[in-house]
Parts: sequence; C-alpha cells; structure tokens
Amino acid sequence: MGVVQRARPALPRVPALAVLGYFLVGYRRTWRAGVFSSFLLPVLTVLGFGLGVGAYIDQGVGGVRYLDWLVPGLIASTALQVAVGDSTWPVFSNFQWIKTYFAQSAAPLRVADILGGHLAFVVFRVCTTIVAFLLVTGLFGALRSPWAVATLPVAMLLTLAVAAPTFAYAASVSSDSWLAMLFRFAIVPMTLFAGVFFPVESLPEVLRWLAYVTPLWHAVDLCRALTLGVAPQWSAIGHLLYLAAWSLAGWLLALRAFRRKLVV
Repeated sequence: MGVVQRARPALPRVPALAVLGYFLVGYRRTWRAGVFSSFLLPVLTVLGFGLGVGAYIDQGVGGVRYLDWLVPGLIASTALQVAVGDSTWPVFSNFQWIKTYFAQSAAPLRVADILGGHLAFVVFRVCTTIVAFLLVTGLFGALRSPWAVATLPVAMLLTLAVAAPTFAYAASVSSDSWLAMLFRFAIVPMTLFAGVFFPVESLPEVLRWLAYVTPLWHAVDLCRALTLGVAPQWSAIGHLLYLAAWSLAGWLLALRAFRRKLVV
C-alpha cells in the first residue's frame, strides 16, 4: 500500500497575510491586556489635561479651546506610543526569547513577508486604538471638523514611520535594556516636545528645530489641521512625504536587520 501524504496547507496569495493572521489569532486572547495603555490612558489624559488643566486656560491656544487643541496631539502621540510599544519587546522576543521569526522563516516565507505581516499587525493595532479614541473624543465635542476622520490614515502613516525603524532597532540590539533606553531618551522627549501639549514655538530655537525633525511633530500638525479645520503650519504634502521617507528608510533598515538574523 502506498503512503498517503497529507497536503500542506497553501499559503495565501500574499504570504504576509499568513503572518498577519498568526498575530491576529494571538491578539484575540490578549487584547484585554492592552485596553488601558492604548485606550483608557489617553482618554484619562483628555479628561485630566483637556478638561482639568484646560479649565484654567481662559484664552485657549491661538483662540482655540485647549481641549480641542490638545486632542489631535493626543491622537498622534497615542499612535506613536502604541506603534513603538508593539515594535520593541515583541520584535526583540521573536528573535531572542520565543524565536517566532525563526519558525516562520522555516516555512515558505520570505523575510519581507515576515516583516510586512508583523508591521501590518502593528498598523491594525493603531487603527483600532485611534478609531475608539476618535469616537470618545467626538462625544466630548473636541472634533471641530468632519476632516477629523482623515487623522486615521495620518496615524497609519505615522505608525509606519516610527514602527519600521523601531523594528530595525529591536532586531539589532543584544539586550532589552536598550529598548528601555529608546523610550527614555527618544520616545518620552519626543512626546513632550513635539507640540502635543504646547506649541513648539514656545521652545528655544534649538529644541524647536529638533522637534521639527521628529516624525511626531509632522503628524501632530496634520492631525491638528484636520480636527480644527484649518491649514497646517507646514505643507500638507511636505508632511506626508516626510513621513513616507521615514517609512521607506525604516523598511529598508528593518529588512536588512531581519535578513542578517534570519538568512544563514
């Protein structure tokens, strides 16, 4: 009698979708753990800063109520925090601890498929967070323009702009202590000084130009223009091209770092 061999399940036409599906299956069991950090915490920040501190700012910022001015900055900074959070320890552990990437590379998956599928999951995580954030802040009346819905694709582009280079960083470091340093010396200062909580024009000139270099400031300016229904401080196309440049450079760096680890 001949041996009957069970056919291997076929990969999707886009193999990266198989990787995305893997992370979505795991997320079904863990999504509750991230509710506070990715959703409730920003909402509490809106209540504390927007309504609490904002009550003491009589003139608002540039004639705009402080809550309305703050919310678009929180949209962008929340996207940043979720994107970086899902691109540091998860990526590092997939290389160093649970070795998920090595198992995926043993299947008929290219390095680009593994990287693209995981990045797509990070974008999904940010999308769900920002949609919920927009719904809640809309109930507070903090979205003054119907163009506020366009902050979602801006948040997605910001996610790629920060997650891709963070993937490269997390794939290259030898200890998770370097990930904590990334938050301490890059993410936290970027959040504080990129125009989320106060205008960058109030900063000294050197710090102001450092803020302009960060991808977060470009996303904040775009989101603020969209939610307030005004023109951005800088060219909208320029903002998008700058974020796209970060995304492309980050992708190339991450692809190189992944290949160095996964291709023998």
